[in-house]
Amino acid sequence: MWVPPLRMEVRNLLNRRKNPFFDHGEAVYVLATRGRDVVGRIAAIHNRLHNEVHQDRVGFFGFFDCIRDQAVATALLEVAAAWLRDRGLDTMRGPASFSTNDECGILIDGFDTPNTIMMPHNPPWYPGFMEDAGLVKAKDLYVYRGGSMAGAIPTPARLVRAVGLTKERFKLTVRPLDLSRFDQEIEIIKRLYNQCWEKNWGFIPMTDREIDHLAQQFKPVVIPDFAPIVERDGVPVGFGLALPDLNELLRNNRNGGLFPAALPLLWRLKTHRYTRVRVLLLGVVPEFRGKGIDALLYHEIWEAGTRYHHTWGEAGWILEDNPAMNLGLEKMGFTRYKTLRLYDRAL
Repeated sequence: MWVPPLRMEVRNLLNRRKNPFFDHGEAVYVLATRGRDVVGRIAAIHNRLHNEVHQDRVGFFGFFDCIRDQAVATALLEVAAAWLRDRGLDTMRGPASFSTNDECGILIDGFDTPNTIMMPHNPPWYPGFMEDAGLVKAKDLYVYRGGSMAGAIPTPARLVRAVGLTKERFKLTVRPLDLSRFDQEIEIIKRLYNQCWEKNWGFIPMTDREIDHLAQQFKPVVIPDFAPIVERDGVPVGFGLALPDLNELLRNNRNGGLFPAALPLLWRLKTHRYTRVRVLLLGVVPEFRGKGIDALLYHEIWEAGTRYHHTWGEAGWILEDNPAMNLGLEKMGFTRYKTLRLYDRAL
């Protein structure tokens, strides 16, 4: 079920000159070998921005993979722990590659469906690797799906009614992202992003360079209707972002190379020959939370999906102890179908 990422994207992610994470972080990349065979990998990660924001001494590990051998897994985690301990950190958390703004978590439930874009997938024995190496649960992250792989489902009537009342009551308007003003739109999203998630567990604000870097990566595949912005009196108060699930298009590209996948991928994107999207971000400024704006954003994305003949969408991840978002998704007809877990270990 695992869909390999494009090697080019991974190379850029790991590149210390290109990735703006390294403006405020450092990492060491480690391979485990047995004889001439590479049998595992891990990165130990010191994110100074995380420590500044949370006033803690948490370090991270990420990019974890290894053969089915507990000795290899334990050796990798021990190396990462030692590197973090040498930097005065007192907790190792992960996997996060590089932070909670990136791919993170180990899949503990939902192994029978493929991973969507920027989401992890791993064999079912990985949680046991963590526990046997002395790591304990830090937080579970829930992932939901809506629609049906068998065909389009109309927007739930309850959601349509609720959205109409919300827009009327709070005098809200919704507009799509304006690609002709892309740079100005990114400035709006920067402000909203760090406002909307500031109180979330594990949240790390993205720097201007990180958001600019991500925006340039997403720009070729962003569809304006899947990036709604909610405004009141012309002032943005919330936004959402759903991306085409490129993994659906790359499922058979087993070697992770850009070619020969590039031309069919670009053609299918341009002609909307895909059925799945991932709702990557959804945020509402603090003073407008609890007023139904999250439902309004999901409604806009769902309606756009219907227009483009998409049948299925993933929403996530959501913190397990965020009842407003979890209950809201369930009321809108979404079903939890995967669980990811972040682990901690005292150093």
